[in-house]
Amino acid sequence: MSTDRPMIDTATLQRVGGQLGTNLAGVFQDDRGQRYYVKTLESPALARNELIAARLYQLAGAPTLTYVDTKAPDQVATKWLELDKKRVAHLSESERKQAQQWFGVHAWTANWDAAGYDGDNQGVVNGKVLTLDLGGALAFRAHGDPKGKAFGTRVDEIDVLRKDVDNPHAGRLFAGMTSDDVKQAIMKVVHIPDEQIRQVITDNGGSPALAEKMIARKADMASRLTEESSAVIPR
Repeated sequence: MSTDRPMIDTATLQRVGGQLGTNLAGVFQDDRGQRYYVKTLESPALARNELIAARLYQLAGAPTLTYVDTKAPDQVATKWLELDKKRVAHLSESERKQAQQWFGVHAWTANWDAAGYDGDNQGVVNGKVLTLDLGGALAFRAHGDPKGKAFGTRVDEIDVLRKDVDNPHAGRLFAGMTSDDVKQAIMKVVHIPDEQIRQVITDNGGSPALAEKMIARKADMASRLTEESSAVIPR
């Protein structure tokens, strides 16, 4: 894992708040007054998975909270932000459009929790829409269960995130996207060079197999741009 980024140790910080979600977590503050939201997960593998997802979002340009490295390998930390909005239901039409720009990144990373179980995974700070938690991306579900074969090289999420009745908040956010909207969202992923994907994943403790899977998923998304079937990208 890359070591050129700042790292925090919660043992040296002051705990100033409790958890907000389902994971064991708390708000911590350093001696400069900077606050962090820190989750303690069931294993280092879960923490590494989320951090890799965050770095892939960053690589694609998708707005998220600012992730910071932690000394404890089973922790995930983000800089604390006071949100102006905390629910998909609260987004304005322009904010919904802004969120939809990153639909391709959610699909690429298999982030089934992109909108959140309660519509609480999209927030707004100073007019910018952010994805607030990436624990449901890549190899694990939001509560930590492995996705197994459901996380493969085919990006079914292009359809599922817009149509799954069991993921209603994602449907409300993404179902109204036009064919051109979807294509533009896919392009934000397919322009990423393969070597950058490999580097980001390996620099953050990911395996070569994961890197090749993400490159294959990108290629699958690129193939959707030239398919003639309207069943994949409805007109």
